[in-house]
Amino acid sequence: MPAITKEMLRDYLNDALPDAEMASVEANLRQDSSIATLLQTVRDEIDRGEHSIGGIWRRERLSCPSRDIIGSYLLKALDSDVYDYVKFHLQTIGCPACQANFDDLEKKQEQADAPTTTRRARIVQSSEPALKKAKKD
Repeated sequence: MPAITKEMLRDYLNDALPDAEMASVEANLRQDSSIATLLQTVRDEIDRGEHSIGGIWRRERLSCPSRDIIGSYLLKALDSDVYDYVKFHLQTIGCPACQANFDDLEKKQEQADAPTTTRRARIVQSSEPALKKAKKD
């Protein structure tokens, strides 16, 4: 495990670390008071508001696609360059906020698919006799 940095602690506070790194940070916090002190420093900086370009970029999530764009990504209804960016953002960057949006939209789509599939099957079944009759005529 690499040394625990301010950036890692900031990600820890934002639940933006992989599970193994989260566990490692927590274990180090219990064992090393200097890391706990560094964590408090990070909390204080967050409370004061970081005014660097990087801080504003992270806080305002300027690189995150909107929920509508993520929904369009899920439906594969985006231009290829936008689709590729959203895929990169979700899979490579692993943005937890956008991943949560994606998971929520995916779950809602699955819930909506069940009634749609049932309705389509019912329509086909009810139309089958009429289609057979029309075929005979």
